Amino acid sequence: MPQPRKIIIDTDPGQDDAAAIMLALGSPEELDLLGITTVAGNVPLQLTQRNARIVCELSNRPDVKVFAGADRPVARPLVTAEHVHGKTGLDGPVLEEPRMALQAQHAVDFIVECVMTHEPGEVTLCTLGPLTNIALAFEKEPRIVARLHEIVMMGGGFFEGGNITPAAEFNIFVDPEAADRVLRAGVPIVMMPLDVTHKVLTLRRRVERIKAIGSRAAVAMAEMLEFFERFDIEKYGSDGGPLHDPTVVAYLLKPELFSGRDCNVEIEVASSLTVGMTVVDWWHVTDRKRNARVMRDIDAEGFFELLTERLARL
Repeated sequence: MPQPRKIIIDTDPGQDDAAAIMLALGSPEELDLLGITTVAGNVPLQLTQRNARIVCELSNRPDVKVFAGADRPVARPLVTAEHVHGKTGLDGPVLEEPRMALQAQHAVDFIVECVMTHEPGEVTLCTLGPLTNIALAFEKEPRIVARLHEIVMMGGGFFEGGNITPAAEFNIFVDPEAADRVLRAGVPIVMMPLDVTHKVLTLRRRVERIKAIGSRAAVAMAEMLEFFERFDIEKYGSDGGPLHDPTVVAYLLKPELFSGRDCNVEIEVASSLTVGMTVVDWWHVTDRKRNARVMRDIDAEGFFELLTERLARL
């Protein structure tokens, strides 16, 4: 049997981040989670590091190491999304404060040390929030760029436009300078833009199936999704909202659920109108280097089958 793939999850939980973490923790045969690094994004850092530990405890995995990282973007004031995720970031269920300790080491130092102590090509970064920690790690130790297997990231949008401004997706908008550094670094990147995530909707029947599992983790997740989707139902007029971040982990488990193509992706950092836009050369109309595999389609039913089955294992 192949060895499980070694991953670091960099995250700003968020209900959909929680679903991604649970999907990874429910898949120990395929994924070896080396640690969770947290960043300010959906909510401020003191809540994202708390929320990551809550999700680990809900999943009966208090052994997972959680590290706090950057509390603000590299060059801008922090923008958060309590209007989507609620004041805690995990609004919905009643959750206890975490008992497991936060690691003393800074997330950026953990990422650097982890990548440098593993063999080249062994570690994959799964990024679910703004790319601040990753950009800072690349700056601190440039050698890690060549040692990473790849980055699988939730971020950006092209045909779907943006979700925080008309042009920009939230994760990229919060720290466009960090995203620009990461996209230019030369590491292999797989990108899950809104074009994919808007196709995986938390339809009522899908959430009911998760709730029917009956475990503490599954019921909490269903309650989070019921809270989280109210904003998107209002905004998109759909039954259920997009479930963005678990697409990253699902890709590692079942890449055959996805289709896309290699493109050049540039990040807009200067324009006040389109800052944070991911300019995707989908039709290859420039000769700019193709630096990311951009996903566009997903088997939504297959995705929810996978998520539901793995949540049942927790």
